[in-house]
Amino acid sequence: MTLDQPDSAESEAVPAGAATAARGRARRWLRRTVMVIAASTVAVTAFSFGYNAATPDRAAAPIGSAYVQTGDISTRYRQWGDKGTPIVLVHGFIESADTWQYVAARLAAAGHRVYALDLDGFGYTHRVGPFDLDHQTSQLLEFITALHLERPVVVGHSSGAAIAAAATLRNPPAVGGLMFLDGDALATGAGSRSPLTHMFIEPYRTTLLRLAVRSDTLVETVYRKACGPGCPKLDAAGIDQWRRPLQVPGAEPALWAMLTLGVPGLPAARLAELATMPLPKSVVFGAQDSVFTSNAPTQTAEQIGAGTPTVIPGAAHLTPVNSPTLVATAILALADRTTSDHQSPGGH
Repeated sequence: MTLDQPDSAESEAVPAGAATAARGRARRWLRRTVMVIAASTVAVTAFSFGYNAATPDRAAAPIGSAYVQTGDISTRYRQWGDKGTPIVLVHGFIESADTWQYVAARLAAAGHRVYALDLDGFGYTHRVGPFDLDHQTSQLLEFITALHLERPVVVGHSSGAAIAAAATLRNPPAVGGLMFLDGDALATGAGSRSPLTHMFIEPYRTTLLRLAVRSDTLVETVYRKACGPGCPKLDAAGIDQWRRPLQVPGAEPALWAMLTLGVPGLPAARLAELATMPLPKSVVFGAQDSVFTSNAPTQTAEQIGAGTPTVIPGAAHLTPVNSPTLVATAILALADRTTSDHQSPGGH
């Protein structure tokens, strides 16, 4: 018996038709996807422009804020105490002079004049730029000169350690003692452009920043992560202290500029020059610092010739807030060494 074979043209028509239908579905899916993306982009852009227009008001500095002219920058600062040897406190990234309030009060009570400034780009200092290591170093040295401070002890917290180190290297006679607090001053992040600056352009980045800054939950989360369990809980005034400096005129473009520049720091070879300088030096870290490795205190102290570092048990990165008494004690010990060095026959 002979079986009929299917017509070859008819057998090929079925898969060909299926392929055409599949291509049609793919085109329709692609068109819908493009339309959804376009509509979403329009909606997000409209929301961004609208939100930015609805939130134009900028915050003002606290009433009674003190300012001093430091070169081209009107620098806001705080002072505790009016007698004794001077101590200058330099904050880190997203911090301000207010970060030092607990430490500074203890230092003033021990008989020192204590000064904390807002670096350009942070706090309530009038934004000028560029917001880089060189400009902020000049600001610090101008600050010491403007307030007629004679060889103060300079303490740099976190990224502020690089500013304190650079000022000491640039003008050694201006600094009487140097402390790195929770910072190594190295250029590990300097010059590295943050991925955020690639991902977000205007108006989206302004919207993103304003939404983030307005979130109490986000402010508290970042604070707890940096400060650890030993820190006081933030109340409304505490949240405002951390949030308001990010809402003053010029804060948003300054922050994005600093994200582009990366963390300020010095090359290892340049930093090592501190080890050859005779001024008293000290290194202090929290034992539970999540930013640095456990080897960082010893390595940093060896790098700058500071002797054995001080490690605060249980303390996270924000030691000026979570361990103010122990930080103040370490600063006072350095200040005593500085005074003894200046009074000795070979002192400078």
